[in-house]
Order: sequence, then C-alpha cells, then structure tokens
Amino acid sequence: MTDPVRISIGNADARIALARWGLEDRAKPPALLLHGTGFVAEVWDDVARELALRYTVYALDRRGHGDSHKPAADHYHFQDFAEDVCRVIEALDLTSIYGIGHSAGATDLLLAAKLLPERFARLFVIEPTIMDPRAPPPDRTSDFANGAAQGVLRRQAEFESAEAAFARYRAAPAFAAWTENSLRAYIRHGFAAQEDGRVRLRCTPEIESAVLLPILQAMEQVYTGDARGNPFAWLPEIKCPVRVATTEKSWPIYKEMASRAVALLPAATEMKFDGVGHSVAQEAPELVLGALKAFEAQDR
Repeated sequence: MTDPVRISIGNADARIALARWGLEDRAKPPALLLHGTGFVAEVWDDVARELALRYTVYALDRRGHGDSHKPAADHYHFQDFAEDVCRVIEALDLTSIYGIGHSAGATDLLLAAKLLPERFARLFVIEPTIMDPRAPPPDRTSDFANGAAQGVLRRQAEFESAEAAFARYRAAPAFAAWTENSLRAYIRHGFAAQEDGRVRLRCTPEIESAVLLPILQAMEQVYTGDARGNPFAWLPEIKCPVRVATTEKSWPIYKEMASRAVALLPAATEMKFDGVGHSVAQEAPELVLGALKAFEAQDR
C-alpha cells in the first residue's frame, strides 16, 4: 500500500489535519484513529495499513499536534478535542465508525460518541484518560501533577537534524520498544524542518504542557471542566459497545483510569495486552490488530 494521503478540514485557525490510508471507498466502513498526547496521526501507520484492507482508515492530528491548529493555552479541554472529532465526522459524513483511540485520544472518541451516538458502531479504547465525576475530589492537584506539567516545558524542542532527533528518541526508554516505522513516522510528521536544516517539535513543550494539565487533573479526580461543565458525566450515556484495553507494563494510574471507564460505561468489556507498555500500538501492532479483529467479530 502507498503512504497515507494528507487531508484537512476547516480554515487555518480551526484546521484539523488527517491522514487517510487507502482510497475513499463507501463499500468499506470507516475506522477513525486518535493518538495520545504529543504524537501525530502517522504513529498509527503499522496498524492502519493492515486495517485499510477492511476499512477506510482515518487518523487525526489532535489540536495542538502535527499540522492541526494550535489555539491558546486555555483551549485544550476534553470537550474541545471531542468537538474537533465531531467536526471531522460531519465534514467527511462518516457513519458506522470503528473508533480506535489511545490515552487522551481514546477519551476524545468516547466523548464524541456521546455527542454523535448514531455515527459510531463500536469503540476500542486503550488506557483512556478518565475521571469518575461521582467521586469526591481531593482538595487540589498534587505537587507531582503540577511539577509534571511544568517539567514538560524543559523538554528539548529542537534538534540539529531529523536523524539526530531519531537517535535521541530511540535511546529514550519511552520509545525504545517502538517499531522503527512508528518512530520514523513520528519524527517525520511530528517535527517541522527549519530553514537551517534543524527540526523542531510541532507540538511544542508549551503546547504539550497546556494539553497535559487537564489530563493530570482528570487522573487525580480534580478536573472540573470549563464553562460547559464536566463532560465525564456523559460516560454513562454512551450506548455503543466499548472494549477498554490496558497494558501490562504501563503505570498503575492507567489501569485505575481504565477501571473507572468500565464502571461508568454501560456497554464496556475489558482486556489486557501482556508484555507491552502504554504505547502498545507502536510497540506491538500485531497484538492490537488481533484484538481489533476479535472485538469486531464479537460485536457482530
């Protein structure tokens, strides 16, 4: 299969960029893929190429990431991301969607499925970011969470070349198990070439910090939403089948949030990927493809 095609919807100040694998084919149902914080659409490439044999596959650059728009720091709430997904669905007129999401991108799909319930056939969500709005909140966000959001600001944003960025990320524990194709796709699309040949992160440390703060608040059960309210109260209204997946080697908080999701979603089932970490789709795409196919068959 050829490389994915880049498309976009919306004008420059609200643009959502997408990658599409394969030709648009109304005979194939759509699969809609959402990456986690800091990444881009093409990190799904190993999964998307195989899925494209059965689906028309789309993956988004979430706002603040890749080629999508990058609003001010107070516009990275969970509902903002969900509404972006809905705009894409309506612009492309997608129905019977197989939604597949990772981490905060999985949350985007869950909330979009509440806003546009008739558009989704099923959801496969890998360690979504979830809070339980019924639980009494702590008094404040912990010093750890505040420090994590600030710590992102110290991340190296620019490298002398794409190869230097690849070498740096390949040596980092969080990326050591990624397939070469996944990591090279991230470097190719997650960095912008500069006039002097250097490359710079498209999701800058400042943007990632703004994206991360509501996520950390949700982890710690202190997220209150914005003027529109707290969208996590929507989860019990999601009626389509949902498979909630965890990974053996991820942090305990991811497993805790998955448990919250299962408790809140009326049509949720659980599974675990053994021997892999949080970025399972980039570490072991064959495991994800097998799980996606099994859930599809079970849901029929």
